[in-house]
Amino acid sequence: QVHLVESGGGYVQPGGSTRLSCAASGISLNSRVVGWFRQVPGKDREAVSCIDTSGTTIFYLESVKGRFTVSRDDARKTVYLQMDDLKPEDTATYYCAVDRSCSTIATRRFAAWGQGTQVTVSS
Repeated sequence: QVHLVESGGGYVQPGGSTRLSCAASGISLNSRVVGWFRQVPGKDREAVSCIDTSGTTIFYLESVKGRFTVSRDDARKTVYLQMDDLKPEDTATYYCAVDRSCSTIATRRFAAWGQGTQVTVSS
């Protein structure tokens, strides 16, 4: 069974940084793209980024460009989301998900999802 576990969330000061991790098991991660999504309660989930199997970043949400960086370490079966210059509007539950293509990032219909990790940006 594919299992994804996010970690690294917590409370961060505005302007601060944190790094989220998405650890995968039960899958050959090198054959899958990884998307990051976020959701605020009562709001639609939105795509944050997608990284393809070659490590090329296919997508960043416009509001996070220049502040967030996605990377992957397939040997460790882990994908990271480095989050810098965090803003209160970045507060959300962040999810990672895997699929075969980043082309579906906007549909939010990835094949497998983690349980999410909460990021709260507040002074």
